[in-house]
Amino acid sequence: MRFRKKIPFTERRANRCEAAPAIWHELFDWFDSCVGVQLAKTEKKVLDKILPDLFGYYLVALSHPLQADKFSASRVSRQMVMNICAQDYLPPLTASGFRGEVHQLPLQTDSVDVLVLPHILEFSAQPHEVLREAERVLIAEGHVVILGFNPFSLWVLWRLALCWRRRAPWCGAFRSVGRMRDWMALLGFDVVDTHYYFFRPPLQHRGILRKLGFMEKLGQRLWPVFGGGYALVAKKRVVTLTPVRPRWSTRKRLVPTGLVEPMEPHHKENYEQDR
Repeated sequence: MRFRKKIPFTERRANRCEAAPAIWHELFDWFDSCVGVQLAKTEKKVLDKILPDLFGYYLVALSHPLQADKFSASRVSRQMVMNICAQDYLPPLTASGFRGEVHQLPLQTDSVDVLVLPHILEFSAQPHEVLREAERVLIAEGHVVILGFNPFSLWVLWRLALCWRRRAPWCGAFRSVGRMRDWMALLGFDVVDTHYYFFRPPLQHRGILRKLGFMEKLGQRLWPVFGGGYALVAKKRVVTLTPVRPRWSTRKRLVPTGLVEPMEPHHKENYEQDR
């Protein structure tokens, strides 16, 4: 009987594109692992609750084409996935997909209604530029949905133990919800909703993860802020300008000599017409 040699998930090439940064390869390879698959399923359930309440004409997600089903619950008419694994992805892109870099979005200013950033900020070398680009391409009152790893969870123990290997996702810059709120406020966003999810430890064993499924409901009830991941929804703030109305009439004033200030020519004409 022949046994097929199992290929470690770090050596799989299905999601790879040689022109993209290696960190994106490692991240999507990790999403093929046991805990990565479970996390992706949990994130889809979270997005299924968030996206139906966000409306508009265009939704853009910075992700991988193979993860496009995460955003299928949205009611936005035009949904597009920007392939961050970038230049020479072998399978043909669908009509709703395009290529680009996360810190230089190939999108027009004020053109997107909903922008989804799934674990982009943790692994981007220029996270502030990514957020500036998000602010640029979103329309007024458009929404951005950020998925991130929570630094205040059980996952931090694995991160402390494995970050020396410099492999995704443990090498990422995990940022708290409080830090993200500060960043969004500086860019003119109002945080309207926050969801925590995945309260199980990141164990690479399908059976154990299944048995620990009860921790999801228990964590939501007892320790909601300690989830392994979070989803933050922010709305682009609109600055309204108060129009300055012209003064059509002026009050008469006394000049220093004690006389009444003469009328301006256009006021004099209006006065004579009224008479």
